[in-house]
Amino acid sequence: MWRIGQLATMTGVSDRTLRHYDSIGLLVPAAVDRATGYRWYGVPELARLERIRGLRRLGLSLRQITDLLDAPDDRLRQALTETVDALRRDIASLTETMAAAEDRLAADTPILPRRSRVAARRLNVRRLRVGHPAELAALCATSATVLLTWLTGHPAGGFAAAVATGRGGESLTLPGRDVVRVVVPPGHGVVRAGQDLFDWLHRNRLAVTGPTLEERLVDADGASATVLEVPVRPVAEPGIDARDGDTGAGTGYRLVGPGRAH
Repeated sequence: MWRIGQLATMTGVSDRTLRHYDSIGLLVPAAVDRATGYRWYGVPELARLERIRGLRRLGLSLRQITDLLDAPDDRLRQALTETVDALRRDIASLTETMAAAEDRLAADTPILPRRSRVAARRLNVRRLRVGHPAELAALCATSATVLLTWLTGHPAGGFAAAVATGRGGESLTLPGRDVVRVVVPPGHGVVRAGQDLFDWLHRNRLAVTGPTLEERLVDADGASATVLEVPVRPVAEPGIDARDGDTGAGTGYRLVGPGRAH
């Protein structure tokens, strides 16, 4: 038999870990000297310790190992299946996070796009046919806090837009949708943020599925921020460019976001 220090040296497991395994009932010594308190371990305990270490390497927690160490193999296989599924989800999440960080490092822009799901929203709007972006810039400087734009990129000519009126006007419902949101960084400008956002959508293979919403928010202290919200879907079909929007039913316009300066 071996004392705890000898077993630790043989297996590369610390004395502290072996004492912890004893305290939780996972690996109890074969004997404990009543006079000295020394823990003694034999071959069965060595084999059990190696099984514990093997299960730890497979991603099982100590709690799971305590429950499964002496359980039938089918229970262990089920636990391992669930562990593999969880690890795959973790890997996918970490891969997505890494890709986002790499994209941010490569792109010369301060915007931080974020995907989310938003609820349906109903607005009263006044539709416009805009000849030049400056017309909307002047409108924003006065009263408008919510704008919708239907564009296929930088406007080469006139384009469709809508301004929220609060009361009166045409009723327009934006359905619940998946969107990419951006808070325009101070000093960056809406036009530059819009360009950067659509570049980001293209790199991430996201197609626009409806009108871009631009909203100016003001807090109680009078500080303001502009939010861009673009409805999107993943591009699945080969050859489709994420800059190409879907045609909105009944609108006659292709649906893409802002391309104007404020």
